[in-house]
Amino acid sequence: MSVASISNAQQIKPNDSGYAPANGTTVYYEVYGSGKPIVLLHGAYYTIGMNWGQLIPELAKTRKVIAIELQGHGHTPFSDRKLSRATLASDVEKVMDYLKIDSADIAGYSFGGQIAYQFAIQSPKRLKQLVIISSVYKSEGWIPEIAGVFKKMKPEFFANSPLQTAYDAVAPDKTKWNQFLEQMIAMAGEPFNLGDDNIAKITAPVLIISGDNDGMDKIELAKTYQLLGGGVAADMQPMPKSQLAIIPHQSHVSLMKQTKIIFDYLESFLQ
Repeated sequence: MSVASISNAQQIKPNDSGYAPANGTTVYYEVYGSGKPIVLLHGAYYTIGMNWGQLIPELAKTRKVIAIELQGHGHTPFSDRKLSRATLASDVEKVMDYLKIDSADIAGYSFGGQIAYQFAIQSPKRLKQLVIISSVYKSEGWIPEIAGVFKKMKPEFFANSPLQTAYDAVAPDKTKWNQFLEQMIAMAGEPFNLGDDNIAKITAPVLIISGDNDGMDKIELAKTYQLLGGGVAADMQPMPKSQLAIIPHQSHVSLMKQTKIIFDYLESFLQ
């Protein structure tokens, strides 16, 4: 497949979309294509289209793609319910229940990757394979400068940004924008750690994709890969089932725009 055919991919319409009941609120989903299911979890403040718009048409050629918008994001309404990774991961499971999907591959970018890690920990029987793009399972996974940014975030930083434009285009109640931002910023400012022991217990194969300059601490990333069984001398023992890809010359934001590279890694791993 040529780079041009991906970068010029036509936006396709979902086969199905709607709201699933989940833990006292509702969660918006879109379904594309048919085949083995893969669930896509977007980054913080993103919508499905912003995060996955270029990738969905490619994945949907061979897969059933379920894209979800997490609490307060995009079409999913704002809720006063306390934001937690455990609750958001449970929401993902509730969407799968609603769509009658027993188990699926899960791919998460950034904040969505944190929810994907949490899903792997708390719902292992529902997970086939896990893809983590530029994401961490603990605050220490980021370089210190990133933690500093999280502590200084304010809602006004997002005013009239592309994120607000995307939100305004689809949100059921645009007046909730600032409340949504405050909720997300408060969560980002709280240190978190899903636990080394819990990561080591993940039995599903995991593909980690990171940009070389995406804000992730690469020493911590190497430790994460070791917890998942990687970082061995595979000439002397079996190749681990999990994989690690570091993409050169990429930042956190630019990495997700490398549709061809990410699709090729996904296709190779998920087969």
